[in-house]
Amino acid sequence: MYRFNPHTLSYERVEATWRDRLRRAVTTVLPGVVAGIGVAFALSSLIGSPQERLLRADVREYRNALEVMNRDMERAERVLSDIEERDSAVYRTIFGAKPVAEERRHVAPADYSRWEGKASGKLIESTMQRVEELEQRLYSQSLSLDEIYRMAGTKRERMAHMPAIMPISKLNCRMVSGYGMRYHPILHYRRMHTGVDLSAQPGTPVHATADGRVVTAGRGEGLGGYGVCVVVDHGYGFKTLYAHLQNVNVKVGQKVNRGTVVGSVGRTGLAQGYHLHYEVIQNGQKVNPVYYFFNDLTPEEYDEVLEASYAENQCLS
Repeated sequence: MYRFNPHTLSYERVEATWRDRLRRAVTTVLPGVVAGIGVAFALSSLIGSPQERLLRADVREYRNALEVMNRDMERAERVLSDIEERDSAVYRTIFGAKPVAEERRHVAPADYSRWEGKASGKLIESTMQRVEELEQRLYSQSLSLDEIYRMAGTKRERMAHMPAIMPISKLNCRMVSGYGMRYHPILHYRRMHTGVDLSAQPGTPVHATADGRVVTAGRGEGLGGYGVCVVVDHGYGFKTLYAHLQNVNVKVGQKVNRGTVVGSVGRTGLAQGYHLHYEVIQNGQKVNPVYYFFNDLTPEEYDEVLEASYAENQCLS
């Protein structure tokens, strides 16, 4: 190393100490090292290490798989929803069974807090929720189909015990009031009319609309307004009531078949004019009897009866 001497105006050789050499090495090499580290860090942040790249690829693959699974589950949910609707609206209606309770088809909310803040946590959480919900719905539907299968095994017997005809021959009666809110002719106010009123000549035979056993014959307890009446328990959740009768032809405990004459048309109880007040009770609920007039009416006759039952008029009882 040389140094300029201002006194002699010449360069003189100077022996470098180890400190000088170290300082020169540091000042020369350090910037390169710093730059290299910076470049390596920048590349690592942008590109990542081979292991990080593999992990990122795995995460993308898992995310894609979850999205595909969710699309598959969406299709499965649509199919299951269709089966559930058929179960409630078709299969169970045929056998007169209650629809499956909605709470049976849903699971209690689970704790997914462990996924909060994690990569794809929301997607994982929603997927797990859908899987559990789908599993519960499938399990519930499986139980329901097993039940329907058992009911189908007794279909012939069940159909014999389901109300399916008009209680009075269609040639001998006329629909005068249907199911719904109606004005009562004796009480003089609107109230729920829980059956249908069929006008007929006094003494006209009244028939049991399905097989069953008589549980009331005469003036039943708590049925004062119905006058002389007959109640038949058909089993499978069905009962029928025949009110305002002139007389009864059956006794309590007697088995009857569809078509058996249980009494005759009268006007006993809170009634105006000779007629039969007829009710269908399904699983403890009074339902529209017209929906069960399907065995002895043509489609055209059924439409006429249905239209007459919808008329907002005064009932006879």
